[in-house]
Amino acid sequence: MKNEEEVKVLIIIPAYNESANIEQVIHHLLDQAPQYDYLIVNDGSTDNTLKICEKRGYQYLDLSINLGIGGAVQAGYVYAYKNDYDIAVQMDGDGQHDIAYLEAMLKPLLAKEADVVIGSRFIKKEGFQSSQTRRIGIGILSFLINITTGRKIIDVTSGYRAVNKKFIGIYAKDYPTDYPEPEAIVTAVMHRGKVMEVPVQMRAREGGKSSITFGRSIYYMIKVTLAILICRLSYGFRRAKIVPADID
Repeated sequence: MKNEEEVKVLIIIPAYNESANIEQVIHHLLDQAPQYDYLIVNDGSTDNTLKICEKRGYQYLDLSINLGIGGAVQAGYVYAYKNDYDIAVQMDGDGQHDIAYLEAMLKPLLAKEADVVIGSRFIKKEGFQSSQTRRIGIGILSFLINITTGRKIIDVTSGYRAVNKKFIGIYAKDYPTDYPEPEAIVTAVMHRGKVMEVPVQMRAREGGKSSITFGRSIYYMIKVTLAILICRLSYGFRRAKIVPADID
C-alpha cells in the first residue's frame, strides 16, 4: 500500500476561453500545492488561453475542437488513467475553486473513506453561493438524485471534485458530455461508489463571464433531469460489480 508521499495526484483544469483567469489559477496552484501535478485541458479556446499556456510553459493538453466541459474533463481522466495516477482532482479554470481546500478533499480518499469527494459550498454556506435562481435549480436536482439513488448530495453541480483510482478508470471510459456534474454523481452511485461532500468556500468568477445564460439554464434543467433519469434506468438494479474495460 502506498503512503501519502507515494500517491500520485493530478489536478485536471478544463479551460475554455479562460485567458482572463488561467494565469491566476496556476499561480495559486503552484504557490499553495506545488507537490501535485496539474494538466490544463484547453477545450478549443478561441481566445489567448492556448498562447498563455505555451508562453508560460504550463502543462497542458490542447483539444483541436471544443468538446464541452464533459469532454474536456474526460480527456483529463484519460490522461490520468494512462499515466497511472492514484487520485484525480477536477478544478475549474475560472478561479472559483480555492486550492486551499484541496487537502481537505484529499483526506477522505487517502483514508479510504470515500471514492468520490465533492467540494460543497452549501454545507457551511460561506463564500460565493451562486444566484437564488441557480440555488433553486440545484435543490431540485439534489432532490431528484436523492429519490433516484437514495443518496443525499447537497451541492450536485459543484465542479470541484476528487476521485480515487477506481473512478479515474470509470470516468475515463464513461463521463457525461454536457453539464456533467449531477449525472456523474448518479454514475458514481450506480458503480457502488461512496460519495462524500466536504465544506469549501468558492469565489465569484475572477474574470470573463459564464456561458450559462437564463435560456441555457432552462435547457440545463430539462437536459440534466432527463439525463439523470436515463442514467439511472440504464444501470437498472444490477448488483454485479462493474469494472471499467481497458482504455486504448
